Amino acid sequence: MKSPKPASRSARELEAFLHEKIPLTQAMEIRVPENSALRVVVEAPLTANINHLGTAFGGSLHALPTLAGYGLVWTLLQEAGLCEGHVVLKSSRASYREPVRGRLRAVCVRPPAAVVAEFLANVRRHKKARMELAAIVEGEGDQPAVEFHGMFVAVG
Repeated sequence: MKSPKPASRSARELEAFLHEKIPLTQAMEIRVPENSALRVVVEAPLTANINHLGTAFGGSLHALPTLAGYGLVWTLLQEAGLCEGHVVLKSSRASYREPVRGRLRAVCVRPPAAVVAEFLANVRRHKKARMELAAIVEGEGDQPAVEFHGMFVAVG
């Protein structure tokens, strides 16, 4: 059995930030195994997020990709030296495709560099910017169990 790869420094920092500032993440037993130049991955065990049917609770399946997107925006602000910025979710929608019967794992891929640059320029110039992000909760097959879209706002 392979031992898990250690989390990157930024993954550990993001996880600590989430646990400190958003207490729900502790109850959900959230972990951030990856926060890279490509994506943010947020995981949680089924046991802490289970419903009466033995599958993942719908609220947890919405919270997980929300946290992945939130974490991505927070990371972009940190990397740009905009540490005083705040992130809020303006709107979101999720499509639930199939139940999750095991570990919950959400993936939010970083947008193209040009989108990130424009977003950060707007935060610097207007002290506010928004970014629409997509994330998925992985399913058992090749298809996502949940497709999530959220509009995140950063206020500098």
